[in-house]
Amino acid sequence: MANSNLPRRIIKETQRLLSEPGNFITSFDPSPGISASPSEENMRYFNVMILGPTQSPYEGGVFKLELFLPEEYPMAAPKVRFLTKIYHPNIDKLGRICLDILKDKWSPALQIRTVLLSIQALLSAPNPDDPLSENIAKHWKSNEAEAVETAKEWTRLYASGA
Repeated sequence: MANSNLPRRIIKETQRLLSEPGNFITSFDPSPGISASPSEENMRYFNVMILGPTQSPYEGGVFKLELFLPEEYPMAAPKVRFLTKIYHPNIDKLGRICLDILKDKWSPALQIRTVLLSIQALLSAPNPDDPLSENIAKHWKSNEAEAVETAKEWTRLYASGA
């Protein structure tokens, strides 16, 4: 790992992520199905894959995300966005994510794994009351069953077998 200029914290978190069985986060983790590996060109940039949680509209989907650790990390939250198109009230068409720990609730005590588990949990529990995509949130509130069907369809179209 070309990490001579990386803070120890990032090196340790990266080693922990990479050492987990099959590079999927599993230890003391109720929802396996997340993998994260750093780019060889930039150790602050991670390629992430999250499996859609069971019993959610995203079940069966494989979602690609990118995670970037800014210079200020861990004092500042990582930058994370979906690369896979997804129909979700808290994720906009650019893949940006509305999640409190990525904004005002960030704490240096949180780690990459915490962020990824929180994003996976957001897939299980969309929150149309705190939307990033107004149109999808309106759809979710006015006809949740139809919105869930659209989310399932998008998962089939854009996230199957990524």
